[in-house]
Amino acid sequence: MQQYDIIIIGAGIVGAMVARTLARYDLDILWIEKESDICTGATAANSAIVHGGYDAVPGSLKAQTNIAGNAMWDQLAAELQFPFARTGTYVVAIGAEELAALEELKQRGDIGGVPTEIISGAEMREREPAINPNVSGALYCPTGGICDPWAATIAAAENAVMNGVELRLNTAFEDFIWDRESANGRISESANKGIGESSKIQNPKSKIAGVRTNQGDFYARWIVNAAGLFADEVMHKAGVCPEFHITPRRGEYFVMDRARVQINTVLFPVPSKVSKGILVTTTLHGNTLIGPNAEEITDKTDAAVTAEGMREIWEGAQKLVPGLSQRDVIATFAGLRPGGNAPCIGCATPYNKDFIIEIPENVAGFVNLGGMESPALTAAPAIAERVVTLLQSAGEDLHTKADWNPIRPARPVFRHLDREAQAALIARDPRYGRVICRCETVTEGEIVAEIHAPIPATTYDAIKRRTWLGTGRCLGGFDMPRVVDILARELGVSPLEVSKKGTGSEFIMRRTKQV
Repeated sequence: MQQYDIIIIGAGIVGAMVARTLARYDLDILWIEKESDICTGATAANSAIVHGGYDAVPGSLKAQTNIAGNAMWDQLAAELQFPFARTGTYVVAIGAEELAALEELKQRGDIGGVPTEIISGAEMREREPAINPNVSGALYCPTGGICDPWAATIAAAENAVMNGVELRLNTAFEDFIWDRESANGRISESANKGIGESSKIQNPKSKIAGVRTNQGDFYARWIVNAAGLFADEVMHKAGVCPEFHITPRRGEYFVMDRARVQINTVLFPVPSKVSKGILVTTTLHGNTLIGPNAEEITDKTDAAVTAEGMREIWEGAQKLVPGLSQRDVIATFAGLRPGGNAPCIGCATPYNKDFIIEIPENVAGFVNLGGMESPALTAAPAIAERVVTLLQSAGEDLHTKADWNPIRPARPVFRHLDREAQAALIARDPRYGRVICRCETVTEGEIVAEIHAPIPATTYDAIKRRTWLGTGRCLGGFDMPRVVDILARELGVSPLEVSKKGTGSEFIMRRTKQV
């Protein structure tokens, strides 16, 4: 029997921040993820915005955790050594009829203490020369910014693992194990007491004893549901809020090359009732990102790009920045986020388009995190702190580890170094002198470092998420065969076993020649 204090389900940004935050304490923690790598769900495909916090309804959990989370990003970026920039954000009004909406957003920000300022159309044109000349004004939020969601999630996850969290990939949650139940049936109350006594956390009211997965059964005193798009299915398995259902909301994007029309910050349109709208934003990698739209669908795996969606996005983007050219588009993609969540009436904690952060009254031993739509990326570190507060309010006496280390050292990024530093790095390891991805100047040394990192990158997409390899104009056309060779060599496997994103996505079907 494998016994832990806490099991966390799901390895997106929320799960990573929860794992990293709980790793501070003297606990045995298991973290499970059904995919072959972390950061593959909603976190992998979003707008990469750290929101200021003026948009959410004042007093809601979204507003509270957004504002608190926003303030935590500078320290997080410093400790975990991932890129983050407070570029500021703008909500742009086009025409006189949209100006009134800016005042409402400013009032929401004022209530939450979020600094904002309404500037004139002339001032906006001066700050962003490429903006639509018909701009009538804009709401400026200096605390908004941009991040790399992949880098932030991976850094937090690595820090959690470095501090003792056990991460199991390819491990899919299937069901709960309840008190006095084991894989072989009922066990005695005294035996169950023994399980509890072996745990650092004591919660005699707990009803959940563990989880069943495709990799076996695991026992714990607490289960944290951070399953993102699938959080409702985990909730239902726990008997929590059967009326609550997540409807995936698909958002499509254009990725622009380092375009001739440069955007310096984040440009939002005036928001609608269903989304923040189609934005145009710079990124930390120098590209311009356009999107997303907001289409509610039924399939939680359907991340297809549609012709209709592309047209909608381009029209929305040109409303903000008319000079954009499709000649600069190098990629399109779609992401699914847990938006469009159905209201739940009659639950102990009624849900009305807000985050769910709770220990349900009817199921002890279960920390439930649901409805994690935007701004969950921004709010994730504050959500994690609320998990700690929930556990403490349930009577848990959490003690900080004597050897807790909040620092996760970043690995060298060759293209960001000056010539002298590059030469020194190559002198130490000649593999840094072999460029594998020409568009983004990613070297063999960087790839090998990620394969042997605290959370090893074992697929092409895992390396892509960590190094930005394959994201330039050729989209991996040059580097892919070389990356397959490197992965096979470093992992000690056949090239036929190397995959894009796990089993079933192998690049090579068979050998044509034997050597």
